[in-house]
Amino acid sequence: MALKIIDHFDGSFDLDPNAKVTLFELLKGESFRQQVAQQAQCTSVDFTELLFQPVPYSAATPKGMPAEFEKFYAAADYIIINVPPNFMFKAKIFKPSRLCAIYRKDKG
Repeated sequence: MALKIIDHFDGSFDLDPNAKVTLFELLKGESFRQQVAQQAQCTSVDFTELLFQPVPYSAATPKGMPAEFEKFYAAADYIIINVPPNFMFKAKIFKPSRLCAIYRKDKG
């Protein structure tokens, strides 16, 4: 079995406005933010309203994310999570099948 090398993967996507509102409400929910903060070992987090579709690993995308989001990966003040599948389902988002969300850790 040979490996297929992907030179370019289009990670762009558009969300239906209603689906986006629903998803953002879920991602901003107090109890969910508390869970994220607990996992990040900080007092609280705020959703930055930044989402991206994970991309295949390549020389251009060694972190599996679009290059413009890598600065958040390296920053200690941010955490990147996989959007829970049940949130995607509740928001009726089926394409893309996976999304990641970026949260900012609050100081304190």
